Amino acid sequence: MNGDAALTSAPNPPFKIADIRAAIPKHCWIKNPWRSLSYVLRDFILAFGLMGMAVYIDSWIFWPLYWTAQGSVFMGLFVIGHDCGHGSFSDNRMLNNVMGHVLLTFVLTPFHGFRIGHRTHHQNHGHADKDEAWVPLPENIYKNLDSSTKFLRFTIPFPLLAHPLYLLYRSPGKDGSHFNPNTELFLPSERSNVFFSTVCWSLMFVLLLVLSVVIGPVQMIKLYWIPYWVIGL
Repeated sequence: MNGDAALTSAPNPPFKIADIRAAIPKHCWIKNPWRSLSYVLRDFILAFGLMGMAVYIDSWIFWPLYWTAQGSVFMGLFVIGHDCGHGSFSDNRMLNNVMGHVLLTFVLTPFHGFRIGHRTHHQNHGHADKDEAWVPLPENIYKNLDSSTKFLRFTIPFPLLAHPLYLLYRSPGKDGSHFNPNTELFLPSERSNVFFSTVCWSLMFVLLLVLSVVIGPVQMIKLYWIPYWVIGL
């Protein structure tokens, strides 16, 4: 039996999405912006508090602990920003967009570019051709990849940088970038939003470069770039 026949003959589950939604307690559907903002405040206090501890202690015994903890905090900020993109942070779209930019820009992710690409992923989840994020790589596409792309995507340590590479180039076989407003992923009405998010990302990147000059590139690698890398683990 081929794959298509197997999928066609698979029985439907004995419940519907509406049944799942009905089983979830009503209070779980309430979006409390103050609670959401408290999570943001908590995570930023943790992030900058950990940075202060790392600079003060400055011990190679402490640094690996810092990288693990700070990478987890960075991931928490990313997840809250991701939820802003889904609209689950609050019922206020402006608040979602503002906090989404603050959170995702901090971890070098363009908010609207990621939000729209992630929306496409959910709309086509598991689809071999249309899924935006988890796309299986057919053999014919892999064989036609240039050597530099193969090296960057499949040679350690570069696969650990899959997230920034995905943002820059999308998945193999797809054209464009999450930073480019003219990418086919975006509708004409969305391009100005994507451009704004790219500008925010660029300003954050410039800030990181300036800080590297002020406190030294090695210190910036220890304080920011290694925890950022932990996000992709």
